[in-house]
Amino acid sequence: MDSFEINKIIAAVLLTVLILIGIGKFTDILFHVEKPKESAYKIEGLDIASISTSSSEMVTKIVEEVDIKALLALGDLGHGEKVFKKCSACHMIASGGKNMIGPNLWSVIGRTAGSVSDYKYSKAMVAYGKEWTFEEMNSYLIKPQAYVKGTKMAFAGLRKEKDRASVILFMNSKSSSPKPLP
Repeated sequence: MDSFEINKIIAAVLLTVLILIGIGKFTDILFHVEKPKESAYKIEGLDIASISTSSSEMVTKIVEEVDIKALLALGDLGHGEKVFKKCSACHMIASGGKNMIGPNLWSVIGRTAGSVSDYKYSKAMVAYGKEWTFEEMNSYLIKPQAYVKGTKMAFAGLRKEKDRASVILFMNSKSSSPKPLP
């Protein structure tokens, strides 16, 4: 096989690739679709609020308005214990229990985030430092990594309201002094 034949083969392959790319570009122009400016699915209860940080930057954060009383009415302890099995791979919930991959969650409702002394939290969780109220725990359990950016917790979250409410009720019951329900 001489060099002229090799050149023809290479030219045929390149021409085929160029034609395929050209057809793709042409169809993009021919069937141009504009993306919508607003989301097609509206979720009620979500408001966008602007808050300023210490460096005077404006940060947009989604704030979900939830009637925690109605939410907690959806849950029950038995279901919460079943759903908590997902959490038990990383967390223990026992009085005097040890920390596992995640901290022991005994008396977590009412406790300050990042406050278990013998557990090494992420910097984001220590900086978060709010008290775990029913509302905070609900927002956190929806999607932990989105709620506290930089947390080590690699859990996808609980999307179903009944699951979150049940887990919150279950965690509240696992305490020396459970918080009164709202």
